[in-house]
Amino acid sequence: MQELKIPQERIAMLLGKEGSTKRELETKTGTKIRVDSDEGDVLIEGDELKCFITLNIIKAIGRGFNPKIALRLLNEENILEIINMEDYLGNNKKKILTARSRLIGTGGKARRSIESLTFSNISVYGKTVAIIGEIEKAEIAKQALINLIMGSKHGNVYAFIDKRKKSLDEEEIKAKE
Repeated sequence: MQELKIPQERIAMLLGKEGSTKRELETKTGTKIRVDSDEGDVLIEGDELKCFITLNIIKAIGRGFNPKIALRLLNEENILEIINMEDYLGNNKKKILTARSRLIGTGGKARRSIESLTFSNISVYGKTVAIIGEIEKAEIAKQALINLIMGSKHGNVYAFIDKRKKSLDEEEIKAKE
């Protein structure tokens, strides 16, 4: 059994129209999910591994992801990474707002660029940034986003991603030899 709390405004997204998303999640994970709509409390019942996977999917929905994207976590090659901006900027609302703007970019361009470069999905929600993707690529995206939070220029961050991806590709080639 696992328990977690998600933001009140994300409960409807977890439940879906007439409970369809919740039912789909229960079917695909083999778990039973109970939601207290008033408090935002979610209780997951089932075997330990299934509960853990379901917990991460629900966390992802709670952090702003569309349920269809959150279901990518059913694939064991994908992980959920959550960055709390307060860990890097303290509780300074102005700095967090500035960082959010830098992470998203004009019209979402920065977020989309990092997503396409790292083959990941990114959600900026409240004081957090969440990433869903393959382990190595999600780690690259995480470091890139932290660099942006800390004030690195966008161009430098994109160059960092390219460099890290090239070294990953070289590692894969060497591993196959």
